[in-house]
Amino acid sequence: MAYYEQSVHDFLEHTGSKAPAPGGGSVAALTASSAAALVEMVANLTIGKKGYEAVWNDMQAVADKAASLRHELLLAIDKDSQAFTALLAAFKLPKDKEEDKRKRIAAIQEATKQAALVPYEMGKQAYSLFALAEEVIQKGNTMAVTDGAIAVINVHAAIKAAFLSVRINTKSIKDKAFVASVEKEMQHLEEGAQKEEKRLLKLLADRI
Repeated sequence: MAYYEQSVHDFLEHTGSKAPAPGGGSVAALTASSAAALVEMVANLTIGKKGYEAVWNDMQAVADKAASLRHELLLAIDKDSQAFTALLAAFKLPKDKEEDKRKRIAAIQEATKQAALVPYEMGKQAYSLFALAEEVIQKGNTMAVTDGAIAVINVHAAIKAAFLSVRINTKSIKDKAFVASVEKEMQHLEEGAQKEEKRLLKLLADRI
């Protein structure tokens, strides 16, 4: 059974075990997916509510986008674990002969790149939730608007966590151009995430 199909109890039991996966990257994906679910919830609690007729269509669009992201981020739970498992398998490749050593090194480098790219892409996906959270904080049902703000906090946490998982891998990657490109984008998104959290929490304070 895929990790994302497990109960919360079973997933956390597995995470807390001696098994090397799922780990931080998978938990970051779960955190981001939970944030998407909160945005989706606020939108759905606004649709059909009296007094919010003017934003029903906007909230339906938000709910649809958040649901799609929730699903994609759930899949990232397993993608991250699979990438790490593939990396472990690469380290176990034979290294008795020179040709074996070369193949093993190449396989490790490729697997390390993939182990970095999965949380990198997940962090980028999570970032797009800020715009959806803004919609529900600004226009959503005031009885649930704080859930949109909690989503913002979790998005920021997920991005920070995802990028830590990237960096533990990029330090072993020899392709310096790849590492520099990824690091530049992460720094940009991290700075943006910090600003977005502060801005959107202020927007919440102005509304409640």
